[in-house]
Amino acid sequence: MAVMDAPTQLLIDGEWRDSADGGTVGVENPATGEIVDEVAAATVADLDWALAAADEGWQRWRSTDAWSRSRLLRDVAARIRDHADDLAPILTEEAGKPVAQARAEMMAAAEYFDWFADEARRVYGRTVDGHSTDNRLVVRREPVGPVAAFVAWNFPVLLSARKLAPALAAGCSIVLKPAEESPRAALWLGQACLDAGIPPGVVNLVTGDPARISRHLMGSPVIRKVSLTGSLPVGRTIIEQSARRIIPVSLELGGDAAVLVFPDADIDAAADLCAAFKYRNCGQVCIAPSRFFVHEDIAAGFTERFVAATESLTVGDPSDPGTEVGPLSSEKRLEAVEALVSDAVARGAKILLGGKRPPDMTAGWFYEPTVLTDVHDSMSIMTEEPFGPVAPIATFSSFDEAIERANDTPYGLAGYVFTTDMGTAMRVSEQLEAGLVGVNTLALATAEAPFGGVKQSGFGREGAAEGIDSYLVTKYVNIQL
Repeated sequence: MAVMDAPTQLLIDGEWRDSADGGTVGVENPATGEIVDEVAAATVADLDWALAAADEGWQRWRSTDAWSRSRLLRDVAARIRDHADDLAPILTEEAGKPVAQARAEMMAAAEYFDWFADEARRVYGRTVDGHSTDNRLVVRREPVGPVAAFVAWNFPVLLSARKLAPALAAGCSIVLKPAEESPRAALWLGQACLDAGIPPGVVNLVTGDPARISRHLMGSPVIRKVSLTGSLPVGRTIIEQSARRIIPVSLELGGDAAVLVFPDADIDAAADLCAAFKYRNCGQVCIAPSRFFVHEDIAAGFTERFVAATESLTVGDPSDPGTEVGPLSSEKRLEAVEALVSDAVARGAKILLGGKRPPDMTAGWFYEPTVLTDVHDSMSIMTEEPFGPVAPIATFSSFDEAIERANDTPYGLAGYVFTTDMGTAMRVSEQLEAGLVGVNTLALATAEAPFGGVKQSGFGREGAAEGIDSYLVTKYVNIQL
């Protein structure tokens, strides 16, 4: 299969195949609103084949030694890097992600396969001295079994890698469902796994109706573990379905990250960095800075610099290498962002920049990078995950106030603080109710660090040494000599 011909079929038991009834789902280009391709829509029969393949594949893969698994994962990473330039335009076309950011996502995905290639060789057990010298107590870590995994549309390749790599490293097989909005680049990871030599049935990818697929996979006794990156409502559904069979679940359900800027911060550096990260992927990033709390003594200077930095961003065709902000993912997402801004303005917020669709972009789902002030904490823009290019800036007067308002959210994925005082940095990082905290940085996601949240942002961790844990079970063996 040529790299430029992105897969559009189902990957089941090492073969690409159409759905059993020939059904397909359209793939839209967010920059134009046009359907640019179609991918197979799995039927129940297709899902049963995938489950049978995963069950059989697990029996083979769990018996493959860790060094061999490690070598194959490393080969997958190399293939991603080799083809990143070819695949980035595919990701851009289906996700609306600027092509430079799309390539960066491919490279980040490769890092996860590299990282877990090492972790595959570091699944340690232990021996324990018992009450008698005639006993040997052994603790083993073994693969949990076939995994069902579901990923969101905003980082389809990276999120797929975060699930594929640790599952494979642990010795599990997997049935992965890429998001229907942006499936093709993620499907290509399946081809990379096949080309690297991972046996048939170990990696299976299915596309189509999310509810039907999740319900059928999770109802099967074959599946022993579930991993989801998605929305809070979907997460609740997954928990309910998993409870019926008592199977473990890992969930990453998004966030509403607060940024606290203290008066001793480097205001210009903080504003420039916040603007760059806020509008990355048009604000559709789960750890994107969402609520800006700036000390009242520096709020004017920070806001002025933030607006200037935002104005300098290039909005346009995501396939243009010079574009920094592309479209939102869908018309539905665009309408949701418009509603958040309208609610804020109706309740007293001021628009300093943006606040509308670009007048010269009549096709696609574009929205101007937007800055709001005079916001208060009860506005929807301050209580909901915005997932769009809107930055609300509020002020605070004391440390305790800043912490209280930052934590006043059901989410707890990421949080950020800008300060040059080490005491402030430590206290904020310890008191923020979040799984990830950045101090004078917003670059948090990396393969060697644990990624995940608290509260309604979910539970479980991806990446780092912790990332393989949820794909393993612990077995204790008592040997009487």
